[in-house]
Formats: sequence, structure tokens, C-alpha cells
Amino acid sequence: MTDSKKLVLVKLLHTVIWVFFNVVIFYLLYAVIQNKIDIWVWVCLGLIALEVIILLIFRSVCPVTLLAERYSNSDRANFDIYLPHWLAKYNKRIYTVIVLIALVILVYRLSSNT
Repeated sequence: MTDSKKLVLVKLLHTVIWVFFNVVIFYLLYAVIQNKIDIWVWVCLGLIALEVIILLIFRSVCPVTLLAERYSNSDRANFDIYLPHWLAKYNKRIYTVIVLIALVILVYRLSSNT
């Protein structure tokens, strides 16, 4: 298999993982806004915590990006994922803010329910 075909597969994998974490993050946000704190909120938090740990271990670089670097020498923010350049470039900032907002709302919901 050629490097370009391998890169396509890595980009597809990375995009699927990105979509999965969008579902996780936006479910978390929806649940705390609607005050539907259920088991899935805690599952979402666990998955997000796992992602944070992985990013800390890999010094804020997704391991899938490291895999993609084997098949490309591009320095574009979206060389490893099927996202618009601007979104790939600011992805961590955007989703960190969304998760922090969800956490603030969650803390508020939990403290006001007691």
C-alpha cells in the first residue's frame, strides 16, 4: 500500500475519532444544560478524561497525528484529518472551551440539587 493510501486511512480514522468525541462533548453539554445528569454524563467525563491523559502523555499531540506524520511531510493543521484548516488549527481551543462550559454548568447543577 502506498503512503498516500495509508494517509487516507489514517485521516479517515482520525476523522471518525473526532466525530465520536463531538458526540461525547455535545451530549455532555446537552445533558448539563437540560439537567439530565445520568450515567452517560459520567461516561462522557471518563472518555474526555482519557483523551486529556493521552494528550498529556503525547505532549498535546494526538497519537493519530504522529502516525499520520509517517506518511506526510505537510505542516498544514489538517494534513491528518478531514476538517477545514481553521477548525483543525483551533480544534483544541474550541473544544476545551466547550468542555469547560459544560463542567461549570455541571458543577452548578450538582451544587443546586443538594
